[in-house]
Amino acid sequence: MPKPETPVEGFLAPLARHARKLPDLEGLVFWGGAGGWDAYPSEALEAEEIAFYAEGLLLDGFRMQWSLLATADMPDRPDHLRLEFWQDDSPAPPPPNGWVVLERAVWTGA
Repeated sequence: MPKPETPVEGFLAPLARHARKLPDLEGLVFWGGAGGWDAYPSEALEAEEIAFYAEGLLLDGFRMQWSLLATADMPDRPDHLRLEFWQDDSPAPPPPNGWVVLERAVWTGA
């Protein structure tokens, strides 16, 4: 029998699926919270690193929102995954201007 999925694994399963289907997909990491959000990513992850990177932070108690984004001129073609992390009780940030959100999920804790 397969091992039951943990809540974190269930939340990250779509990220792993996107990474398998789109191996050139990049994950851009943003940090923020009640004090605001960084305008630029702190790092860029290769597709196979995305779920592993996020899992460690979620297990450490961080909140996370991920968004699969496309450009407005190619709204059906995924461009990158935006990974947003924060530690306070502030809400998830709104979608970035100029991008089409294809899929999105928020983790606020188990």
